[in-house]
Amino acid sequence: MNPETIVMYPAPGIGHMISMVELGKLILRHHSTDLSVTILLTAGCMDSPSVDSYIASISRSHPAISFVRFPALAEDPEMVRRHSRPAVVFDFINRNAPNFRRSLLEIAAGGGRVRAAVIDMFCGSALPVARELGVPVYYFYTSGASDLAAFLFFPTILEKLDKSLKDQQGVLLNLPGGLPPLKATEMPEPTLDKDDPAFSNMHEFCFFLAKSDGILVNTFEELEPTGLRALTSGVCVPGGPTPPIFCIGPLVSGPESWATHSIGVQDDLAWLDRQPSNRVLFLCFGSRGTFTAAQVKEIAIGLEQSGQLFFWVLKRPASNEISKQVHTNLFEFNLESVLPDGFLERTRDRGRVVKSWAPQVEVLTKESVGGFMTHCGWNSVLEAVVAGVPMIAWPLYAEQHLNRNILVENMRMAIAVEEGGDGIVGWKGVERAVTELMAGEGGKELREKSLRMKEKAKEALQEGGSSLNNLAKLVDIWKAS
Repeated sequence: MNPETIVMYPAPGIGHMISMVELGKLILRHHSTDLSVTILLTAGCMDSPSVDSYIASISRSHPAISFVRFPALAEDPEMVRRHSRPAVVFDFINRNAPNFRRSLLEIAAGGGRVRAAVIDMFCGSALPVARELGVPVYYFYTSGASDLAAFLFFPTILEKLDKSLKDQQGVLLNLPGGLPPLKATEMPEPTLDKDDPAFSNMHEFCFFLAKSDGILVNTFEELEPTGLRALTSGVCVPGGPTPPIFCIGPLVSGPESWATHSIGVQDDLAWLDRQPSNRVLFLCFGSRGTFTAAQVKEIAIGLEQSGQLFFWVLKRPASNEISKQVHTNLFEFNLESVLPDGFLERTRDRGRVVKSWAPQVEVLTKESVGGFMTHCGWNSVLEAVVAGVPMIAWPLYAEQHLNRNILVENMRMAIAVEEGGDGIVGWKGVERAVTELMAGEGGKELREKSLRMKEKAKEALQEGGSSLNNLAKLVDIWKAS
């Protein structure tokens, strides 16, 4: 290991780890003679059986990336019993601060020098620890510049509200710098309830963001000019400086994150290869996004009525409309039982329904795929941008509603679906969006815009491109620290 190292500290969950690894790979691809990368991993919360095989694969292909696993730490059962899932995760991260400190000290004791600590946006408790040890601290913001602008502005929003956002039905939050307004109730879950410990954690996170030495953002300048202008103009942090912003994306997951799991869907992928160019709609809602059984049936009817080709990744339905995520037993359900009677037989010549998982990056790069119905998670958005595939935006949780607004109103790269008063998107709404994207003039314009942005994404990470230039500036700062 190069004694000059960058320590990276992702939040729990393999998705956060993969994002950090992709950042590490980018740094080493262009600056391996100057730096190595050490990734610190928690254990005991949101662990995945696939973590070990993923780490082994990365260690073989990128030996300059080393992994340090903290001692296992159980989730606090009292927190689990009394509070929200985000509160439990924040508590777990906060209790790992001594492990983070110990790891930095051990690296130094072993002769290494930590040039900087790059921490996940949820790992704010590590910032004062690193500062105490004299280590510069940078955030890696894995969502977009527009989301970052909103979160930096969040403390200012709170000053004007006298009750929880969840109780602000019909209230629009005006965001800075030309960003579209957002319904108060569509802010990420940890910001909604002042009585949940996750709320104070989010407030602290937003406060610490503004106190860091800099923020790395997984985007590129050409994709989000509005969000970037909001950040650099200073309007997001009234009365104080905004940390330097480094757009270093788009970073999307490499083949190590999905290749070993593709075996079970090879027949379905082969079906995609046989379809006409740009004719298949890909429906996938992230690693956790799901719907009620009633909503699943509306989607199925809308797909059938549209007459379009489709490739649908369907997860076990949620038990109620409030929960739009599934965490366990993803494969333990029967496809036929949640779809309309005879749907699979009637659509077998023009569609595939895959249970729970498919290699999203691989699917999006298939020539036959011409549209993507997505939950608007930022990783999924970037994967679609890199593949040049236009989107139907259907947000479910986290920052996805804001991403939807940005995609539709600022970037003009997606069509939105609209829920009815019962929280359901009816089959006619599904059919309308699918038909417009795959066969309408609006879809044609979106496809042309997406292909242009695909080229700009590629250019950003080429020599002389905006993201590589930003990375070079950042590494120069680290080397001089």
